[in-house]
Amino acid sequence: MRRARWDQPGAPAARKSARMLLSHLDTSGVRFRTSDAVRDDLRHACASNADLAEFHDLGKSEEGRPLYGVTLGHGPLTVTLMAGAHADEPVGPETLRLLVLGTLAQRDWMAEDGGFTDLFERFTFRIIPHVNPDGEARNQPWIDAWPDVEAYLRHRIREQPGRDVEFGYPVMREENRLASRFLFDYSPIALHMSLHGMGFSEGAMLLVERHWVGRTDDLRTAFVAAANEIGLDLHDHDRSGDKGFDYIGPGFWTTPEGTAMRDHFRDLGDFETARNFHCSSMEMARLAGYDNERHRHPLALVTELPLFVIERAYEHEPGLPSAYLALRDELPEFRLRLEQGESIAGDLAPFELRPLDLATAVRLQLRCIDLGLAAVDEEMPDLDID
Repeated sequence: MRRARWDQPGAPAARKSARMLLSHLDTSGVRFRTSDAVRDDLRHACASNADLAEFHDLGKSEEGRPLYGVTLGHGPLTVTLMAGAHADEPVGPETLRLLVLGTLAQRDWMAEDGGFTDLFERFTFRIIPHVNPDGEARNQPWIDAWPDVEAYLRHRIREQPGRDVEFGYPVMREENRLASRFLFDYSPIALHMSLHGMGFSEGAMLLVERHWVGRTDDLRTAFVAAANEIGLDLHDHDRSGDKGFDYIGPGFWTTPEGTAMRDHFRDLGDFETARNFHCSSMEMARLAGYDNERHRHPLALVTELPLFVIERAYEHEPGLPSAYLALRDELPEFRLRLEQGESIAGDLAPFELRPLDLATAVRLQLRCIDLGLAAVDEEMPDLDID
């Protein structure tokens, strides 16, 4: 074994992940698909690039749908990526499908600088594009009607605590058990990302693992710039630590933890709901550890991009998104009226909702993954390289 420093001449893939390779993938043809529809494409792409990729049949969901993952690369730093835990948030799964198919189709892109070859020598990616195919199937009526906001409100299904895959690790559901074994039972993790979204917001958000907040100034500055480039403001909502979401600043919270959720509901005396919260995937990544002896925690990030942007212009106090809160309070009544066959177009008009274009949202998700890779590139200690 030889020890390589990333600033030494000849060190493998030194700093090349920071060149934002993923966010240059072509998103022009991206569309909403199902896990089943894209499964063979992913399998064939991996088989055609067997030196870099492997397709994994992980098992079956509770309702018998295939759950699968992909390994890309053979580098010393392990990166775990997953999406779909909340199946009413379908942009993340499309992002990860494009990541796999796009990188394998263009593996020699930017060949003069090593491109994806160097990326895969630096990192090993373990990816589950959609961890909740049963929930995906239940949300298809509105996904098929996208971007119809009334269809979204009528047909959107969100699983409650006790069924929420994101807070079900390691073994609450069969999906959690299979994902835990694939993502968290191998090498210690350098970066973990769970791609999420919001139905409505006034802009983009990024959640950062609390141990990394002080080391992600550059990452957060770059995230703001990337959001602004596609015409998104930040969603500025200070929840005062509610349910463990600590406010870092406009557009940023700390990542969610089952421990904080349990404490929140216990404090309310709701012990039944508290028991329904297990570990989040971010907590599982931290338990897997990166360098426990030196208390180096993996970087964990959660993306939160809106399906519908609230574009109503107004002045509001810092941390208090009044238009978003007003819409949130009206949503139960809106859904009831839709169930009764009424239209709510007039009620929605004052909020000036704009569906966020899928290709645009995927580009920002990919940029966030690039930023996470660049951050761990800067922070990880020296590693033994074969």
